[in-house]
Amino acid sequence: MARPRRIVLLRHGESEGNADDSIYERVPDHALPLTERGLRQAEEAGKQLREVFGEERVSAYVSPYRRTRETLAALGIGPAQLRVREEPRLREQDWGNWQDREDVRQQKKYRDAYGHFFYRFAQGESGADVYDRVGAFLESLWRSFEAPDNPPNVLLVTHGLTMRLFCMRWFHWTVEEFECLSNPGNGETRALLLGPEGRYHLDRPFERWQPPRPYGSPRSYGSRR
Repeated sequence: MARPRRIVLLRHGESEGNADDSIYERVPDHALPLTERGLRQAEEAGKQLREVFGEERVSAYVSPYRRTRETLAALGIGPAQLRVREEPRLREQDWGNWQDREDVRQQKKYRDAYGHFFYRFAQGESGADVYDRVGAFLESLWRSFEAPDNPPNVLLVTHGLTMRLFCMRWFHWTVEEFECLSNPGNGETRALLLGPEGRYHLDRPFERWQPPRPYGSPRSYGSRR
């Protein structure tokens, strides 16, 4: 099995929705472009990734959202080096009907009180739903490692919550551990590195907004990035 030496997860650069959530009333989530700042974040991430990858081949999987595809394009990795596959299972959590802005804000309050993993947005998804499709993607990813010519680098261009859930699934984190973590910033990466013992470890942890607490305990949850 030709397991990659590193699996890099990259959150897209700042989108227009990150800068102003009122835009969701006019533009679908999947169609939101990067801001100028988001483009610069993607370009800076590209400089760092090109140093990491060198001339090695890269197998890239990208969420089909506009902001993730624009982020991938801005990385500046040469097409001869990059094998790209669009992967819908790496898309953002479906938040349902964003056109009703006040309803979404109220549902965010419910989610913060109930927990990000199990709370399901009306007409949308819960974190657990995203976890399930990320798990299905992981099975496909593992099968790709069986190819003898599998590239030594994997790059996932995706979204903050999806990154956390990918790592939760990979490292078998509990719901309590997941709930205490913050999303990475726009344009930030986390990398799974293959160690000499044959196991992957995370290059740096996700920030914690609170210590892990028993799931379902009073006042366990709150807002986080």
